[in-house]
Amino acid sequence: MRNIKLTIEYDGKEFNGWQKQPNKLNIQGNIEQAISQVTGEIAELNASGRTDAGVHALGQVANFKTNSTIPIDKFAIAINTNLKKSIRIIKAEEVDERFHSRLSCKRKTYRYIINNSNQGTAIYRNLETNITIPLDEKKMCEAVRYFIGEHDFKAFKASGTSSKSSVRTIYDANVYRKGDRIFIELTGNGFLYNMVRIIAGTLVDVGLGKIEPNKILEIINSGKREKAGKTLPPQGLYLVKVEYD
Repeated sequence: MRNIKLTIEYDGKEFNGWQKQPNKLNIQGNIEQAISQVTGEIAELNASGRTDAGVHALGQVANFKTNSTIPIDKFAIAINTNLKKSIRIIKAEEVDERFHSRLSCKRKTYRYIINNSNQGTAIYRNLETNITIPLDEKKMCEAVRYFIGEHDFKAFKASGTSSKSSVRTIYDANVYRKGDRIFIELTGNGFLYNMVRIIAGTLVDVGLGKIEPNKILEIINSGKREKAGKTLPPQGLYLVKVEYD
């Protein structure tokens, strides 16, 4: 049996998240249906992780097993033919049978995009979050560095998190501005439910002068959700890439 690894891009605005759910438009179900149309088999996709409703991906990874003899260089084209235009298979690769998109994952990178202009944008309104009050990205850049390292991120998880442990390691964290847009990027070994959106909301409070950059460690160590910022909307969030050994 072959093990096929897919790298996937999607615009999440019309979907109720990644996870397959009855009577709700979801990304996993749409791709599984497209694979089944190509292979004639029931497809079961394992993803690197679930993204929420409205969240986008530039490099989501999922894998499935198949007995199909379709050449690997034809898989992406064949699946894309049966997918909604808001989902694209960027790459299909045949991998070792032991590979599992979630269990084999070592690092993930997420990006949050803030449009910091007065009026926002009509064209990209579903692809970023508009905050009209000017943000101090230099203070945000100073603050984000405090997230690097292994920490208990209990203060940055939403209720309903199923993870037994809230300890995670952030390998790299950056904030930068390009014109009216501010980008927040985090790379870690894993993220809790809404963790990136809560970190982004906390950094916005730093940019607004409500929280001083050197208070971030104090918030982390408190373990109290109420001390962190609000959860920013999903449309500004992107799963950029998933890395494996």
